[in-house]
Amino acid sequence: MAPVLVAIPTYHLHEGRVLRWRTGGFGIPEGYVFALRRAGAWPVLVPGPSPDQTDDLLAPFSGLLLAGGGDVDPGRYGAQPHPLTYGIDADRDDIELALVSAALRLGLPTLAICRGMHVVNVACGGTLEQHLPGVQGRDAHGDPTAHRSVIHSVEVAADSRLGAILGNRRLDRCISHHHQAVDRMGSSLVPVAWSGDGLVEALEPPPGEPWLVAVQWHPEANAAEDSAQQDIFNGFTRRVREHADQTGPASAQRGNTSRG
Repeated sequence: MAPVLVAIPTYHLHEGRVLRWRTGGFGIPEGYVFALRRAGAWPVLVPGPSPDQTDDLLAPFSGLLLAGGGDVDPGRYGAQPHPLTYGIDADRDDIELALVSAALRLGLPTLAICRGMHVVNVACGGTLEQHLPGVQGRDAHGDPTAHRSVIHSVEVAADSRLGAILGNRRLDRCISHHHQAVDRMGSSLVPVAWSGDGLVEALEPPPGEPWLVAVQWHPEANAAEDSAQQDIFNGFTRRVREHADQTGPASAQRGNTSRG
């Protein structure tokens, strides 16, 4: 069986980030790569910036994965930055926001994780809560600005794409280290999972719209040991393969939109 190609936009690693490299580079944490490989997909790292050529960039691929990372620039959703906003990368914002819009237009199956969920929400016109530790009534969700992670449970809507992937199960070991979250929901997005304090933990378009699942936690962090977390990548890859079998890569979808 031929592997299906999944595009993953990369981090830009500045000079000095990698020991003994004389220049900067591009990369992605290995958990995303290994989880996709276990699912039978072939991840391909895509360095930016090329936001004006997203259709051509996606042409060889049958799926898109948006990884975690630094904060989306609050200016992208009309807000002033919180004092603890960190890791803003204008080029990465440019390419990932453009790729989400292109993937939805082309009907390209998309899995978005942590920062990726924020990118999806902003691309669809939504806003973000910039620093959860300062919001009264919220549980701890981790804080990358303080290098803290937490493990918590998530309840998933049974009638969602994510629920279908997981067999409607509750997830008990979700690893989070985010300090931001969805505030105002983007258009054509619905919440499909929640943590115990009511925080939205996953978003999807409604039924009949292009296949996209966005989750707030990091399933790649423990997918090798937790079959429920790996199932998220397995289910995504099945949808990517179905899309490839039906349509070929994104290059075959110019002017069309895959639904489901």
